[in-house]
Amino acid sequence: MQLFISPGACSLAPHIALRETGADFEAVKVDLATRKTEAGDDFLAVNSSGKVPALILDNGETLTENPAILLYIADQNSSAGLAPAEGGRDRYQLLSRLSFLASEFHKAFVPLFAPATSDEAKADANVAVKNHLAALEKELTGRDHYAGETFSVADIYLFVMLGWPGHVGIDMSAYPALGAYAGKIAQRPAVGAALRAEGLA
Repeated sequence: MQLFISPGACSLAPHIALRETGADFEAVKVDLATRKTEAGDDFLAVNSSGKVPALILDNGETLTENPAILLYIADQNSSAGLAPAEGGRDRYQLLSRLSFLASEFHKAFVPLFAPATSDEAKADANVAVKNHLAALEKELTGRDHYAGETFSVADIYLFVMLGWPGHVGIDMSAYPALGAYAGKIAQRPAVGAALRAEGLA
């Protein structure tokens, strides 16, 4: 498999998940400004939206969008325990969390990373991110995991996004439960390996 990534972007989540499951894969870095890989190949030929992550499967098919990619990775090695089995209520709770992260929490950050965003739009986005952080702080106080009772791809995805506030000037000291939660996940060997591979450690 080939996973197309940009260091520190949301593609870090499937990168960690692949390492958690012990999968055989190649991480291919993409320059999101030029949409070129390190080798100079056109990333738009892989994903016409130009966005990471994209996962090329062993059969040549391409998967995009984190919820789908993360569930696919988890299901390829169910013994790693990164997702509940299909059909159970816990599976739908996990899907709910992944959908929220992709469509609401991630979306709130987008204006803060876009250079052309107006000051007014950035202020609104800052408020939206902080509202989500406050809700997550309340939800994760006294809990070790975001979805269910065990570590899952939802924890990986949330961990990655909890690394973003500091890059857009949001002080995380107001969210001690989230800090403790992210700190525990950061100690996992697969997380450290992915961070080092992306030059983030």
